[in-house]
Amino acid sequence: LLLLAARGWGRLGAMSRYSTEQRGRPNSPDYRLYFKNADGKYISPFHDIPLFAEPKEDKEIPAKKSKTTGSEVLFNMIVEVPRWTNAKMEIATEEPLNPIKHDIKKGKLRYVANIFPHKGYIWNYGAFPQTWEDPNHTDNITGCCGDNDPIDVCEIGTKIRSSGEIVQVKVLGVLALVDEGETDWKIIAISADDPEAQKIHGKYFYIDDVKKHKPGYLEATIDWFQLYKVPDGKPENHFAFNGEFKNKDFAVDIIKSTHEHWKALLHKKADGGTIKCANVLVSGSPFCCSEEDAKSIVQSAPAFMNGDSVSPEVDSWYFFPK
Repeated sequence: LLLLAARGWGRLGAMSRYSTEQRGRPNSPDYRLYFKNADGKYISPFHDIPLFAEPKEDKEIPAKKSKTTGSEVLFNMIVEVPRWTNAKMEIATEEPLNPIKHDIKKGKLRYVANIFPHKGYIWNYGAFPQTWEDPNHTDNITGCCGDNDPIDVCEIGTKIRSSGEIVQVKVLGVLALVDEGETDWKIIAISADDPEAQKIHGKYFYIDDVKKHKPGYLEATIDWFQLYKVPDGKPENHFAFNGEFKNKDFAVDIIKSTHEHWKALLHKKADGGTIKCANVLVSGSPFCCSEEDAKSIVQSAPAFMNGDSVSPEVDSWYFFPK
């Protein structure tokens, strides 16, 4: 699946306006997936891809207008982990241009265990660009600080997406995970081009429509997030609101808040610590770099080497909860 995203100009929706370039060897610590825009410029997916979807993905960042379906505002989602896979791929927030990489812990590549009866991640998992959960900001709702990452997205459509794919989604709701004392919002969304997207159309309570058209999916989401770290010897995760999914309007407010935190980060009004803010397109940002600088960042990474396509750790063991 990683290979699909790296060949040519992607597919479907917003992905046609972006391409990806592999560096290093797949399933290794040096693997990186860098991004280009339609002009062939290397960009940061974290900072240079607009949060709000645009009909023509205008170069102006942030865009003046947001793409809508009727009255629906659409957002660009960066897919990090395709559904049913186990490799913990993520945007490298602490590296220049923020490529997607394989997460490493204690010197080993990270894979999530299969939480019975599921295989790997149970959604297309990724993040919204131009958002940041500020670790120095205490959330008024959860009472916890942010986790220092872009806001996470669980895309529940019928298609299995590719790592690095950009998908235009409509937001359905949000789950407030409290992970090791940090607020870790999980946006529930569905691709705007998904056949089931039009079935989920309640004015305020899209989450109720998800329960109707995808029975058991939200319950499985709670179970997955509660248990996925247990096989690694960690305690169960907990949730704000007793695990209640909040509605679309609540979710959009959270997204807009994290977008404002990102703006502060990119204009040196907030301390990002080790986060790399190099970008090519963010107007007025002191971290903006030249096209040549961006190109040199990518070319300094190890060249792509087509190694084994499947790691022996991908099919990790099943965990049977008590």
